[in-house]
Amino acid sequence: MDSAIKEKVLAVAGSGRNAAEWTAYFRVTLGLYYLAGLMTSDTIDFKKVDRAFNQFIYHTIGKGHTITSVLQFMSGAKVVPVVSAPRFIAAFTEHCPDVPSDTIPFLLQLNLGVAKNISGIDVAGPLLDWIERQTALATAGGTDDGAAAMRAAGDPPGPDVL
Repeated sequence: MDSAIKEKVLAVAGSGRNAAEWTAYFRVTLGLYYLAGLMTSDTIDFKKVDRAFNQFIYHTIGKGHTITSVLQFMSGAKVVPVVSAPRFIAAFTEHCPDVPSDTIPFLLQLNLGVAKNISGIDVAGPLLDWIERQTALATAGGTDDGAAAMRAAGDPPGPDVL
């Protein structure tokens, strides 16, 4: 993890309007970078990668948080208001062009698949419903204007309810 990624993550987090949003935006952005980094044909040294992410997390939001807890957060219903928030999508699109916002549903589905394989739990719920709606929108040629494309009827309210 280089300083450019750290700056991008902090820039997106900074668009949160309160501490809860800041933390949620930080977790989701960092998790998306982590998951996007898995999309490589190169061999990944997970110990090294996880250590770098965990150090950044510790130095930024303190102890008690790890890349594992970030990915757990991203496999539950609490991530839906974040990735549905127009402000988050706008900030993510602006600051993180190297992880296109239209890949968010795919990355979250990847994370859900890993969570299912590890825990064996059923992944049905609000996040899977959101992913399926986004996939249907993309397949149907839905709008491609960032935030509007990420929200669909039935999505929970924005992150100001966090």
